[in-house]
Amino acid sequence: MSLVLEGFLNTVALTLLSFCAALLVGLVVAVLRIVPVPLLRGVGAVYVEVWRNIPLLAWLVLFVFGLPEVGVKMPLFWTAFTAIALYEAAFVAEALRSGVNSVAAGQGEAARALGLSFRQSLWHVILPQAGRRVVQPLANIAIALTMATALAGVVGVVDMTRAAQRINLELAQPLLVFTGVGLCYLVMAAGIGFGARVLERRLA
Repeated sequence: MSLVLEGFLNTVALTLLSFCAALLVGLVVAVLRIVPVPLLRGVGAVYVEVWRNIPLLAWLVLFVFGLPEVGVKMPLFWTAFTAIALYEAAFVAEALRSGVNSVAAGQGEAARALGLSFRQSLWHVILPQAGRRVVQPLANIAIALTMATALAGVVGVVDMTRAAQRINLELAQPLLVFTGVGLCYLVMAAGIGFGARVLERRLA
């Protein structure tokens, strides 16, 4: 029972922490993608293309086995957290950029006409409107991230999937064990979807 609880808590913690970090990094990357500076836009584009086009499992393996080779040593949980957060940040950035692009161009022009700087118009005018439109896309990313945390078990993190594998070795009841784990993921995903719908209604 303790192993089940440890796996569940690690999955929840990994999901919440990774998503919060992905939001912060993704917001920075999204801003880089839309600033009127070609070099910065290029940096943002490279980040998105590199992280999105290499599988998460490859990043996890690279971080777990590669970082110690260059002198960076972290507990497995935090190594997995870093890889997942940076990976999902690329998807968050594109969702936010799409939301910004959906805001009418006249909004930014009106802000500039009022004397607001690019940073002020972005923070006070564009992002608040874009935020209302990206709630559901961000919820979908959060759900995908929840499922992706199962890959952390491959590199040694005791998440729900890895805990289930260990329990199954003792009980030899794969149908029962993995059905239970699947239901846990289902509840988490449904909770995220419900929360997103409530938030979307409040922001409408």
